[in-house]
Amino acid sequence: MVLLLYGELLIALLLSAVLTIIFWKLFPKVGGNLYTTIRGGTPRAVGLAPFIALLIFFPLPGKILMGIIGLFALLDDLLGRKVVKGIPFELGQLFRGLGMLLVMVVGFFYFGPASILIALMIQPLNIADMQPGTACSTIIIMSSIIAILLYLTTGNPYLAALIILAACLGYAPLDYRGKIMMGEVGNHSFGVSLGIIFTFLGIKIANFHNWGTWEVFLIVLVLLLLTSILIAFLRHKNLRYFLENNLQIPDPRLGDYLMDVLTGGGLGDLLRKILLKKHILVINNTFLMFLGFRRLFYNPYAIETAYK
Repeated sequence: MVLLLYGELLIALLLSAVLTIIFWKLFPKVGGNLYTTIRGGTPRAVGLAPFIALLIFFPLPGKILMGIIGLFALLDDLLGRKVVKGIPFELGQLFRGLGMLLVMVVGFFYFGPASILIALMIQPLNIADMQPGTACSTIIIMSSIIAILLYLTTGNPYLAALIILAACLGYAPLDYRGKIMMGEVGNHSFGVSLGIIFTFLGIKIANFHNWGTWEVFLIVLVLLLLTSILIAFLRHKNLRYFLENNLQIPDPRLGDYLMDVLTGGGLGDLLRKILLKKHILVINNTFLMFLGFRRLFYNPYAIETAYK
């Protein structure tokens, strides 16, 4: 049994590593949305490699949610920022949103309300993928912690957490060097996979204390927030520059970093567009500034910036 476990982990790591190298060489030749000019030219969606490894080795029922989000995320990668006349958002955003919704709905039958948070784990991992190595560091740290906690609570590190770790380790070296990007297919599938093992841990703790599904929800929520804080810490230098120079938010606080991780990017901006339209909401309250409300309500579609 132990040899079988080690064998699966080794195969998952090697499969992820080999496919990563293949896609790294292939995608620049394919071009289109699979190759971006960022960093002087970088293949995107190379996260397809660890996604395939996860899809093969990740246990059920998590594999079902992985397949759903991976398919829609790959469509997001392939279509890029394409806009269809009459639709107020990009096709990629549409497919991403549909994938997240399906993960919530299908996942509810297996994990209850925690499936909402499993889907929302996509957001922080998506933001982490914007900086070389950050998503990989986050995945390695969090999957290792969960494996240890599962071992301490059950005597079993649980295959799912170790499979995530192995798939990420196989992919990571080129990402740390800034040679490749996970793309949506990679960071989305890793986000959902982390959400699933967070839920596994929550269920184990809840069963021990005779708690219910909402206590599981709260445990997963805490782990989601801790993951987001970790990403904010790993990206704090780049985030500070971005907040001060791109968004003109002076002296950003911890809350601003966290809110960027939790609400930044295309989907967050789309929600701001729908809710705020072109209005500017100025936050001057010291406590709300500490919580990051300046970033939360920053509206990129406003005519002028709120902070000078």
